[in-house]
Amino acid sequence: MSASNKNTRSSEKAFSSGKGLEWASNVYFIGVGGIGMSALARYFVAKGKQVAGYDKTATDITKGLEALGVDICFNDTVNEIGSQYLNKDETLVVYTPAIPNSHSQLNYFKTNGFRVLKRSEVLGDITKQTKCLAVAGTHGKTTTTSILGHLLNACDVPVTAFLGGISENYNSNLILNGTDVTVVEADEFYRSFLTLSPDMACITSMDADHLDIYGNVLELEKSFKDFSECIKPNGKLFVKNGLPLEGITYGVEDDSDYSAKHVKINNGSYVFDVQTPNGLYKDFQFNLPGRHNLSNAIIALAMAVNFGCPHNQLAKGLASYKGVKRRFTYQIKTDDFVFVDDYAHHPEEINAVHQAVREMYPEKKVLVIFQPHLYTRTRDFVDGFAENLSKFDELLLLDIYPARELPIAGVTSKWLLEKINNPNKKLITKSQLIDSIKTSDAQVVLTIGAGDIGAEVKHIKEAFSVAN
Repeated sequence: MSASNKNTRSSEKAFSSGKGLEWASNVYFIGVGGIGMSALARYFVAKGKQVAGYDKTATDITKGLEALGVDICFNDTVNEIGSQYLNKDETLVVYTPAIPNSHSQLNYFKTNGFRVLKRSEVLGDITKQTKCLAVAGTHGKTTTTSILGHLLNACDVPVTAFLGGISENYNSNLILNGTDVTVVEADEFYRSFLTLSPDMACITSMDADHLDIYGNVLELEKSFKDFSECIKPNGKLFVKNGLPLEGITYGVEDDSDYSAKHVKINNGSYVFDVQTPNGLYKDFQFNLPGRHNLSNAIIALAMAVNFGCPHNQLAKGLASYKGVKRRFTYQIKTDDFVFVDDYAHHPEEINAVHQAVREMYPEKKVLVIFQPHLYTRTRDFVDGFAENLSKFDELLLLDIYPARELPIAGVTSKWLLEKINNPNKKLITKSQLIDSIKTSDAQVVLTIGAGDIGAEVKHIKEAFSVAN
């Protein structure tokens, strides 16, 4: 039996006696195609609820939900809502803050007495009913959450893990193996993580981000402190060594409470030991490149050790971890040509990707293709973007992906390009992408960004799989 089938079968048994939002027979999602929303949709399908929803466009995620029986509409009109979801006594409505206030369906539900909750509020309700392990931080949440969920699953813990990306191990953004324990991403966007009630939590990073929401970095840091105070009594907080918060520390080859020691690279994988307060745990293997990913593995191990997972099962679980799609995902990997795709969209994330690719391919020429995400993020961190993009051998820059934003005067990719100190730089359109890559003699090609650059990956892979 596959891991995903095993998880689904055991979760159905566990869900039969679940608590929380059991009053609702139906759940309607507005923004169902979002990565976090779709994980919740899958969760409620597994609980035996009738699930439907709206999203703006069809994607692989919405197609996957439809295959599970989720009815999805793509037009924002009330008459697109199935009749059974118009019963307010049996229907829970879940929405994401990314949905505009003018949304017709959302306004209908709000003005007609339905129980309408944000995604974070639903997660908050679920975590109150379970033993919760939460992963917070401006970077590393998705990878760390997926490692932790995978480790607990490998140790036969009855866990539900809500992921902010598609796990390569499960081909899903949800790990289902029961409901006693939940693993969740604690998202700082719109202070969503303040709805959670974790028994154990970690904070991976507190770099400035989402300044369109927070205004300044001090408010962002305050929100993380507020999150640390959401931990249940007698709970535990783990923090990356160097962060301005009190907690159990973790790091790589340092004096942290939990630290990677004797780190070596063997055939493209990290081999290391873990120093813990109770002694040295030996002989771990981790197959993702980059010290930032190794740090993510250490905190996942630290939390799993504190949960009570045995050393031998943790070692086997970590060695079998395959990663998350669009997190340093190899698309092509040959002796002559490497193509990697990554979600990096913040200067620190770009720096981490650069460090990883240089560590793995120190002698090879590297071409990076970057699509900036949001006008406000580009404006707020333009110097950091310029500094870290300058480190690559060659750069192709795409226009800014606006997502939820309107243009800001003067904030353009051309403005960013002018600040980048790299003689091999060029502003291109998507239609020029493949031809531009073909003119390069780079042996390693990276696509990075959180916009729709991911949709170009399959075209690049097709073009260069044939050539290589």
